[in-house]
Amino acid sequence: MKTLAQILVVAGLASFVACGPSAEQKAEQARLDSIRIADSIALVQQAEQARMDSINAAMAADTTEMEQPAQ
Repeated sequence: MKTLAQILVVAGLASFVACGPSAEQKAEQARLDSIRIADSIALVQQAEQARMDSINAAMAADTTEMEQPAQ
């Protein structure tokens, strides 16, 4: 009975090792993570550009209001 238990434990450990992700799956996950990070960076850059455009537009509007003569 002790031998049977040992065999089952060894078989169980072997199945855990065999169920791990393969190198191909790890590489694919790394590629997907890289794409996700690049997309996140692009979104932040777009938001920052929109914010700067808004600031520049507001400053341009203030400048044109100052240049017009008062009536």
